[in-house]
Amino acid sequence: MTHFLPKIILFYILVLLHACEMPNQKEHEKEVTSESKLDAYQYKGKTLRVGVVGLVHTHVHWILGREDYGDIEVVGIVEPNVDLAQQYAKLHHFSMDIVYPTLSEMVEATQPEAVTDFSRIIDHLATVEYCAPRGIHVMVEKPLAVNMSHTEKMISLANQHNIHLLTNYETSWYGSNKQAYDLIHKEHKIGDIRKIVFNTGHPGPIEIGCNKEFVEWLIDPVLNGGGSLTDFGCYGANLTTWLMKGKTPISVSCVTQQLKPNLYPKVEDEATIILTYPKSQVIIQASWNWSHNRKDMQVYGETGYIDCKNGTDMEIMEDEKKGSFEAKAKPLPYGVHDPFSYLAKVVKENYPIEAFGVSSIENNRIVMQILEAAKESSKTGKTVIWKDFFQK
Repeated sequence: MTHFLPKIILFYILVLLHACEMPNQKEHEKEVTSESKLDAYQYKGKTLRVGVVGLVHTHVHWILGREDYGDIEVVGIVEPNVDLAQQYAKLHHFSMDIVYPTLSEMVEATQPEAVTDFSRIIDHLATVEYCAPRGIHVMVEKPLAVNMSHTEKMISLANQHNIHLLTNYETSWYGSNKQAYDLIHKEHKIGDIRKIVFNTGHPGPIEIGCNKEFVEWLIDPVLNGGGSLTDFGCYGANLTTWLMKGKTPISVSCVTQQLKPNLYPKVEDEATIILTYPKSQVIIQASWNWSHNRKDMQVYGETGYIDCKNGTDMEIMEDEKKGSFEAKAKPLPYGVHDPFSYLAKVVKENYPIEAFGVSSIENNRIVMQILEAAKESSKTGKTVIWKDFFQK
């Protein structure tokens, strides 16, 4: 039996690591058809050289465990924690020869065209400060930054040095969200938006077994910019800004609570954000207290509604008399079906970034403003009026 122990231990490590991954990632990859995978040949000679900055954000498993479509090549990894790097090297079968202790050493040795940042949120600024002057494009894991000060510096650097600065959200690659957008704005199936409700989160990072390297900064208000408000409030803010085509809210209200101060003594684990627009309202329920993992969205229009239950499953009502019906969303087209394919197309093919699209600078600046206003509202117990709070 002893020779089976290493395999058993590895199995349980995999279970714990993937508990913190995006729940729909593997399901989504299965939806990419074998026919579309043949399109990988289009990348011959156009493969994007990518450096991975940091392994302490467990969403990094997305890029390390991703199928090789031929669109990107991970040429280097930055991680000073050798033990963590070795653990992931065994899990994902990469050589420790491509792991470097600093960003400067990795860039000098491998010359990446772009980097994907899976470090602490507070470190995003340092990554952009180093990469932007060298013409290296940057994709950071959500949210864009820890605060507005970092946000403005990062955006200024990206614009000054003409690099792409993209923000990655799991929900950006949900076919259901894209279909909802099209039903609302292209097919006009439910009338004008009146209310959007987001339910995002999970039972808590400690409860679901996130590794200590992730948890130690995720529950720190300085390193992460907040707790559940930052971690899961950003999803609703991002999708709302996209669905509202870049409009900013009139007001932001937010209530936060610490339901588990013994586990999360420094940050809120419960947050409810209310955004008002001229003719609609948005409710973002961001929590580390759900009974299960969830990232769902309900959009209510004048004549109907769209319920995106996950990345694929939907319930749609266009007319109350006809009633609702279940639908399965198609996956996004191959090549823009995940963040790394999208990054490759943007950099190598000048693929246009949608104005106020989910990954764009314009969208994510507003996301950071919403989070900043929400923090202020929670702290003061007052509704924040947008034009007063962000007056120049």
